[in-house]
Amino acid sequence: MNTLSTSTLAALEELLQNTARSAPPDFLPIMLIGGSAGTQTIGHLNPEFIAFLQESLEKDPIPFISIGNDQISISLTRPQELSKSLYQLAQTMRLAGFIPGWRHEDFAWLDQNGHQYFRLERAAFRTFGFQSMATHINGYTKSNSIWLGRRSESKSTDPGKLDNIAAGGITADETPWVSARRELWEEAGVPEQIAANIEPIGRIHMRRPIVGRGFHDELLYVYDLELTDQFVPTNHDGEVSGFIETSLPEAAARILADEFTGDAAFVTADFILRRTK
Repeated sequence: MNTLSTSTLAALEELLQNTARSAPPDFLPIMLIGGSAGTQTIGHLNPEFIAFLQESLEKDPIPFISIGNDQISISLTRPQELSKSLYQLAQTMRLAGFIPGWRHEDFAWLDQNGHQYFRLERAAFRTFGFQSMATHINGYTKSNSIWLGRRSESKSTDPGKLDNIAAGGITADETPWVSARRELWEEAGVPEQIAANIEPIGRIHMRRPIVGRGFHDELLYVYDLELTDQFVPTNHDGEVSGFIETSLPEAAARILADEFTGDAAFVTADFILRRTK
Protein backbone atom coordinates (compact mmCIF):
# COMPACT_ATOMS: atom_id res chain seq x y z
CA MET A 1 0.00 0.00 0.00
CA ASN A 2 1.51 3.29 -1.10
CA THR A 3 -0.87 5.80 0.46
CA LEU A 4 -0.65 7.70 3.70
CA SER A 5 -3.45 7.55 6.24
CA THR A 6 -5.23 10.66 7.45
CA SER A 7 -3.81 10.09 10.93
CA THR A 8 -0.24 9.86 9.59
CA LEU A 9 -0.62 13.08 7.62
CA ALA A 10 -2.06 14.79 10.70
CA ALA A 11 0.88 13.58 12.78
CA LEU A 12 3.37 14.99 10.25
CA GLU A 13 1.55 18.31 10.16
CA GLU A 14 1.61 18.47 13.96
CA LEU A 15 5.33 17.72 13.91
CA LEU A 16 5.95 20.66 11.60
CA GLN A 17 4.03 22.98 13.90
CA ASN A 18 6.70 22.44 16.56
CA THR A 19 9.89 23.18 14.67
CA ALA A 20 10.88 26.30 16.62
CA ARG A 21 10.73 25.91 20.38
CA SER A 22 11.57 28.63 22.87
CA ALA A 23 14.67 28.29 24.99
CA PRO A 24 13.91 26.84 28.44
CA PRO A 25 13.46 29.59 31.07
CA ASP A 26 16.53 28.49 33.03
CA PHE A 27 18.84 28.95 30.04
CA LEU A 28 20.91 32.14 30.34
CA PRO A 29 20.36 34.59 27.45
CA ILE A 30 23.41 35.80 25.54
CA MET A 31 23.02 39.43 24.51
CA LEU A 32 24.83 41.33 21.76
CA ILE A 33 25.14 44.96 22.78
CA GLY A 34 25.67 47.75 20.28
CA GLY A 35 25.16 48.33 16.58
CA SER A 36 22.10 49.48 14.65
CA ALA A 37 19.85 46.85 16.24
CA GLY A 38 20.73 47.89 19.78
CA THR A 39 20.69 45.04 22.30
CA GLN A 40 19.52 41.70 20.93
CA THR A 41 19.45 38.11 22.14
CA ILE A 42 21.74 35.98 19.98
CA GLY A 43 22.08 32.80 22.04
CA HIS A 44 21.26 30.82 25.18
CA LEU A 45 23.54 28.98 27.60
CA ASN A 46 22.65 25.70 29.27
CA PRO A 47 22.35 26.24 33.06
CA GLU A 48 24.75 23.34 33.59
CA PHE A 49 27.52 25.49 32.08
CA ILE A 50 26.84 28.76 33.94
CA ALA A 51 28.80 28.20 37.17
CA PHE A 52 31.92 27.13 35.29
CA LEU A 53 31.75 30.10 32.94
CA GLN A 54 31.22 32.59 35.78
CA GLU A 55 34.27 31.24 37.61
CA SER A 56 36.36 31.12 34.45
CA LEU A 57 35.60 34.70 33.36
CA GLU A 58 36.22 36.01 36.87
CA LYS A 59 39.63 34.33 36.92
CA ASP A 60 40.62 35.06 33.30
CA PRO A 61 38.57 37.91 31.75
CA ILE A 62 38.04 37.91 27.99
CA PRO A 63 37.71 41.20 26.09
CA PHE A 64 34.17 42.20 25.08
CA ILE A 65 32.55 39.37 27.09
CA SER A 66 31.04 39.55 30.59
CA ILE A 67 28.60 37.46 32.60
CA GLY A 68 26.06 38.51 35.19
CA ASN A 69 23.26 36.78 37.07
CA ASP A 70 20.70 37.31 34.34
CA GLN A 71 22.67 37.38 31.07
CA ILE A 72 25.95 37.07 29.21
CA SER A 73 26.88 40.32 27.50
CA ILE A 74 28.89 40.53 24.29
CA SER A 75 29.94 44.03 23.31
CA LEU A 76 29.90 44.63 19.59
CA THR A 77 33.28 45.39 18.05
CA ARG A 78 35.03 44.66 14.76
CA PRO A 79 34.25 41.14 13.49
CA GLN A 80 37.86 39.98 13.65
CA GLU A 81 38.30 41.15 17.25
CA LEU A 82 34.97 39.72 18.36
CA SER A 83 35.75 36.41 16.69
CA LYS A 84 39.08 36.24 18.54
CA SER A 85 37.39 36.76 21.91
CA LEU A 86 34.66 34.21 21.21
CA TYR A 87 37.27 31.69 20.08
CA GLN A 88 39.06 32.20 23.38
CA LEU A 89 35.80 31.60 25.22
CA ALA A 90 35.06 28.49 23.15
CA GLN A 91 38.51 27.04 23.78
CA THR A 92 37.98 27.49 27.51
CA MET A 93 34.67 25.63 27.29
CA ARG A 94 36.20 22.95 25.08
CA LEU A 95 39.01 22.19 27.52
CA ALA A 96 36.39 21.80 30.25
CA GLY A 97 34.53 19.23 28.15
CA PHE A 98 31.52 21.38 27.22
CA ILE A 99 32.14 21.37 23.44
CA PRO A 100 32.49 17.85 22.00
CA GLY A 101 33.10 17.12 18.34
CA TRP A 102 35.41 20.05 17.57
CA ARG A 103 35.60 20.27 13.76
CA HIS A 104 38.24 22.97 13.01
CA GLU A 105 35.63 24.54 10.73
CA ASP A 106 34.00 27.95 11.10
CA PHE A 107 30.37 28.97 11.01
CA ALA A 108 29.42 32.65 10.70
CA TRP A 109 26.82 34.54 12.73
CA LEU A 110 24.82 36.81 10.43
CA ASP A 111 22.27 39.49 11.25
CA GLN A 112 18.91 39.72 9.48
CA ASN A 113 20.54 41.73 6.68
CA GLY A 114 23.17 39.06 6.02
CA HIS A 115 26.07 40.95 7.64
CA GLN A 116 28.67 38.78 9.35
CA TYR A 117 29.35 39.88 12.94
CA PHE A 118 31.68 37.03 13.92
CA ARG A 119 32.82 33.56 12.98
CA LEU A 120 33.44 30.68 15.34
CA GLU A 121 34.16 26.94 15.46
CA ARG A 122 30.95 25.22 14.34
CA ALA A 123 30.83 22.84 17.32
CA ALA A 124 30.57 25.85 19.65
CA PHE A 125 27.37 27.16 18.08
CA ARG A 126 25.16 24.64 19.92
CA THR A 127 26.95 25.21 23.21
CA PHE A 128 26.13 28.92 23.06
CA GLY A 129 22.86 28.59 21.16
CA PHE A 130 24.04 30.83 18.31
CA GLN A 131 21.98 30.62 15.13
CA SER A 132 23.68 28.65 12.37
CA MET A 133 22.62 27.62 8.86
CA ALA A 134 22.46 24.30 7.05
CA THR A 135 21.34 22.86 3.74
CA HIS A 136 19.12 19.77 3.39
CA ILE A 137 18.36 18.08 0.09
CA ASN A 138 15.46 15.71 -0.58
CA GLY A 139 16.63 13.24 -3.23
CA TYR A 140 13.59 11.61 -4.86
CA THR A 141 12.72 9.60 -7.98
CA LYS A 142 9.98 9.77 -10.60
CA SER A 143 8.42 6.69 -9.01
CA ASN A 144 7.88 8.76 -5.85
CA SER A 145 10.47 7.07 -3.67
CA ILE A 146 12.96 9.01 -1.56
CA TRP A 147 16.61 8.33 -0.77
CA LEU A 148 17.73 8.55 2.87
CA GLY A 149 21.24 8.40 4.28
CA ARG A 150 22.16 6.76 7.57
CA ARG A 151 24.64 8.78 9.58
CA SER A 152 27.92 7.14 10.51
CA GLU A 153 28.17 5.73 14.03
CA SER A 154 31.29 7.87 14.49
CA LYS A 155 29.37 11.15 14.13
CA SER A 156 29.43 13.30 17.28
CA THR A 157 25.76 14.25 16.80
CA ASP A 158 22.93 11.81 16.02
CA PRO A 159 25.10 8.78 15.14
CA GLY A 160 23.21 6.08 13.27
CA LYS A 161 20.13 8.22 12.66
CA LEU A 162 18.46 8.60 9.28
CA ASP A 163 19.13 11.82 7.37
CA ASN A 164 18.32 13.34 4.00
CA ILE A 165 20.30 12.15 0.98
CA ALA A 166 22.67 15.02 1.76
CA ALA A 167 22.70 17.66 4.48
CA GLY A 168 25.27 19.75 6.26
CA GLY A 169 26.24 23.01 7.84
CA ILE A 170 26.86 26.10 5.74
CA THR A 171 30.41 27.19 6.49
CA ALA A 172 31.45 30.79 7.05
CA ASP A 173 32.39 31.49 3.42
CA GLU A 174 29.60 29.58 1.66
CA THR A 175 26.17 30.36 0.29
CA PRO A 176 23.33 27.82 0.71
CA TRP A 177 23.49 27.02 -3.02
CA VAL A 178 27.21 26.27 -2.93
CA SER A 179 26.87 24.26 0.28
CA ALA A 180 24.04 22.11 -1.11
CA ARG A 181 26.00 21.08 -4.18
CA ARG A 182 29.16 20.41 -2.15
CA GLU A 183 27.25 18.20 0.30
CA LEU A 184 25.59 16.30 -2.54
CA TRP A 185 28.98 15.28 -3.91
CA GLU A 186 30.70 14.61 -0.57
CA GLU A 187 27.86 12.68 1.06
CA ALA A 188 26.03 11.06 -1.85
CA GLY A 189 28.35 11.18 -4.88
CA VAL A 190 25.94 13.27 -6.94
CA PRO A 191 27.95 14.75 -9.84
CA GLU A 192 27.88 18.47 -10.54
CA GLN A 193 25.78 18.21 -13.71
CA ILE A 194 22.99 16.54 -11.71
CA ALA A 195 23.44 18.60 -8.52
CA ALA A 196 23.01 21.77 -10.60
CA ASN A 197 19.33 20.83 -10.94
CA ILE A 198 18.50 21.31 -7.26
CA GLU A 199 15.23 23.15 -6.75
CA PRO A 200 15.11 25.70 -3.90
CA ILE A 201 12.01 25.07 -1.79
CA GLY A 202 12.19 27.28 1.28
CA ARG A 203 13.56 27.54 4.77
CA ILE A 204 12.67 25.88 8.08
CA HIS A 205 13.68 27.44 11.39
CA MET A 206 14.71 24.74 13.87
CA ARG A 207 15.05 25.60 17.58
CA ARG A 208 15.32 23.00 20.34
CA PRO A 209 17.34 22.29 23.49
CA ILE A 210 19.85 19.42 23.26
CA VAL A 211 20.18 17.40 26.45
CA GLY A 212 23.63 17.87 27.99
CA ARG A 213 24.77 20.06 25.10
CA GLY A 214 23.08 23.38 24.61
CA PHE A 215 20.49 24.98 22.34
CA HIS A 216 20.21 24.11 18.66
CA ASP A 217 19.10 27.14 16.63
CA GLU A 218 19.47 26.65 12.90
CA LEU A 219 18.00 27.85 9.63
CA LEU A 220 17.53 24.89 7.29
CA TYR A 221 17.69 25.79 3.60
CA VAL A 222 15.66 23.10 1.81
CA TYR A 223 16.16 21.83 -1.74
CA ASP A 224 14.56 19.06 -3.81
CA LEU A 225 16.47 17.04 -6.41
CA GLU A 226 14.88 14.57 -8.82
CA LEU A 227 17.09 11.56 -9.52
CA THR A 228 16.76 8.86 -12.16
CA ASP A 229 15.56 5.44 -11.05
CA GLN A 230 19.02 4.09 -11.95
CA PHE A 231 20.99 6.48 -9.72
CA VAL A 232 22.47 4.97 -6.54
CA PRO A 233 24.14 7.36 -4.05
CA THR A 234 27.68 6.68 -2.86
CA ASN A 235 29.30 8.34 0.12
CA HIS A 236 32.73 9.99 -0.26
CA ASP A 237 33.47 11.62 3.10
CA GLY A 238 32.86 8.79 5.58
CA GLU A 239 29.98 10.60 7.28
CA VAL A 240 27.27 8.28 5.91
CA SER A 241 27.28 4.54 6.60
CA GLY A 242 24.78 3.69 3.87
CA PHE A 243 21.63 4.66 1.96
CA ILE A 244 18.12 3.30 1.71
CA GLU A 245 15.43 4.01 -0.89
CA THR A 246 11.96 4.07 0.60
CA SER A 247 8.37 4.87 -0.28
CA LEU A 248 6.84 7.98 1.24
CA PRO A 249 4.61 5.97 3.64
CA GLU A 250 7.65 4.06 4.91
CA ALA A 251 9.60 7.30 5.34
CA ALA A 252 6.66 8.75 7.29
CA ALA A 253 6.55 5.69 9.53
CA ARG A 254 10.26 6.00 10.23
CA ILE A 255 9.84 9.69 11.11
CA LEU A 256 7.10 8.88 13.61
CA ALA A 257 9.23 6.04 15.03
CA ASP A 258 11.97 8.61 15.81
CA GLU A 259 14.52 7.07 13.44
CA PHE A 260 15.50 10.44 11.91
CA THR A 261 17.64 13.30 13.12
CA GLY A 262 15.44 16.15 14.33
CA ASP A 263 16.33 18.37 11.38
CA ALA A 264 15.87 15.70 8.70
CA ALA A 265 12.55 14.63 10.22
CA PHE A 266 11.14 18.11 9.66
CA VAL A 267 12.57 18.43 6.15
CA THR A 268 11.33 15.00 5.10
CA ALA A 269 7.90 15.50 6.67
CA ASP A 270 7.57 18.75 4.74
CA PHE A 271 8.52 16.92 1.52
CA ILE A 272 5.99 14.15 2.12
CA LEU A 273 3.18 16.61 2.79
CA ARG A 274 4.03 18.63 -0.32
CA ARG A 275 4.08 15.50 -2.50
CA THR A 276 0.78 14.12 -1.19
CA LYS A 277 -1.33 17.27 -1.55
